[in-house]
Amino acid sequence: MDVRFPIGELAVPEHVTLDDVQQWLDNIKEYTYQLRTVVDGLDDEALAKTYRDGSWNVRQLVHHIADSQLNMYQRLKLALTDDNPQVTPFIQDEWAVQPDTNLPVEPSIRMLEGINERIVALGQTLTEAQLTRVFTLQGSGEIDVATKVAKLAWHEAHHLEHIKIALSQ
Repeated sequence: MDVRFPIGELAVPEHVTLDDVQQWLDNIKEYTYQLRTVVDGLDDEALAKTYRDGSWNVRQLVHHIADSQLNMYQRLKLALTDDNPQVTPFIQDEWAVQPDTNLPVEPSIRMLEGINERIVALGQTLTEAQLTRVFTLQGSGEIDVATKVAKLAWHEAHHLEHIKIALSQ
């Protein structure tokens, strides 16, 4: 197993269906419960564990998941409301060391609960036509709504596995 991608890299079907989207939304809907099950009650020592040398620690991962969902949710909304909006990436490594990442993980979990509820509510209204709407991410090119929904689900699961690996060491 490649510890960088413990659940594998993001794989999106060539033709995404609304059933695929619903499966991803179901995963997003359940995510904060799964995350809480793993991180609730962890002390500072456990939150400081990493899954590999040089990786973010558990605390940083939880905050990153919330930061990333926030950014990806905004991109999803822009793709649905604007005509191929141009979006700049956020510098993840810089976000991961900002002072707010020293907070307990609870504020980020609460943030995720709200963002994920909004993602699921929005996602359940998507049409086949909307799945092909796009935004352009600077440096990465066009990304369609279907791929963004897939990544919203995959990204959370990807980092939950990183957290589990860190805590097992």
